[in-house]
Amino acid sequence: MLPTAQSGAQVALSPLEIEQWPHTLAARYLTRAWPKGRPASFRVPALERAVPVCRDMTRMWMDAGGITEDNARRTVLLVVSELMTNAIIHTNSSTISGRLRKAGERLVVEVRDEGRTSAVPRARRADDTEYGRGLVLVIKSVQALGTRLETDGSRTVWAWMPTPR
Repeated sequence: MLPTAQSGAQVALSPLEIEQWPHTLAARYLTRAWPKGRPASFRVPALERAVPVCRDMTRMWMDAGGITEDNARRTVLLVVSELMTNAIIHTNSSTISGRLRKAGERLVVEVRDEGRTSAVPRARRADDTEYGRGLVLVIKSVQALGTRLETDGSRTVWAWMPTPR
């Protein structure tokens, strides 16, 4: 699904589109026509390759919204990357959803998984020195972080930071 001016961007990508990114219709469209100042929602398959695609879409959203301050951009990209990665690695979700929006003086990032925790923990590799630090970095970078259990059993992890001036 591609964006409309009223709803903002609502993008759902298939595994094939994730693999072909950025050489897809959605990528070309969003590069030119991301709705300015509107929320962005995306749904991607729970594939590790989806994380950099979500970062790209987040950059496009920030570009369209005039979010140019480097620290704010780095923080939003860190939050999106870490929350998406955690949902992909630590749940048995088949799809992961994200939402980006401005809410008054806040930038809000939400990542929603299907709420099924993985029964098999990810094996730690010897070269995986950064493993387990992602949420610590997120907590230190945002003003608020929380989790909301949805009525359908899914889980949304949200974070907010101040809108740059």
